[in-house]
Amino acid sequence: MRSRLTARSARLFLAAAAVTALAATTTACGPEDNGAAAAATSSSTESADNGGNGGNGGSAATDGSSAGDSDSGSGSGDSKSSGSSGSSDKTGSGDGGKSGYGQSCGTNDLDFTVTTKSQAGGYYLVTAKAKSGISCYLDVNTPSVSFGSDADGVASPVGQGGEDPIKLTGSTAAYTGISPKTTNSDSGVEFENVIIGLSDEDPNPAELKLPEPATVDKPIVTGWATNPANSVPVIV
Repeated sequence: MRSRLTARSARLFLAAAAVTALAATTTACGPEDNGAAAAATSSSTESADNGGNGGNGGSAATDGSSAGDSDSGSGSGDSKSSGSSGSSDKTGSGDGGKSGYGQSCGTNDLDFTVTTKSQAGGYYLVTAKAKSGISCYLDVNTPSVSFGSDADGVASPVGQGGEDPIKLTGSTAAYTGISPKTTNSDSGVEFENVIIGLSDEDPNPAELKLPEPATVDKPIVTGWATNPANSVPVIV
């Protein structure tokens, strides 16, 4: 009798312990807690997903920005190329409207010599040749000639010479005649040099030593000619 009571008591104790354990488990993980845990898990999952998508979005934005920068750079490069081309065109056409026949001579392109001639009362024959390796044109038919800086020493042009633009290259020469005195009086000023420019606006005229001093009074000068016989200065 005693042993049956003991066994029954043991079974009752174990059953009570099981109930207690089940109750504790239910309390610790009730429906509300399970819902909260599930919500937290879902929220974490969504955050992770959103974070991944955000990373992709950032990458796409970066790619877009890079593509935009690349396009902008390409556009800038094209613009520069066009500018260079335009500049090159201007350089090619920047010949002062003389592309039909070449460059104009400057005084520093030429070598000058002066010789004394006795014809027509005496005059100076100036010979001009292009320096080695230079080809150019005498665009202005009559040179600008003066003795000294005063207006009285400026030579007046006369009708001789005056050919079309003359091309100077190699041994080709152009000639001009200068008569320092055209009056019959004893007046005049003596000079040892003559100044010659290829135009009135020549920025670098050449100063040439005369073979002998000249008495200057109302000087005259002919136009350029390829034949020295056409460069004898006379008043007509």
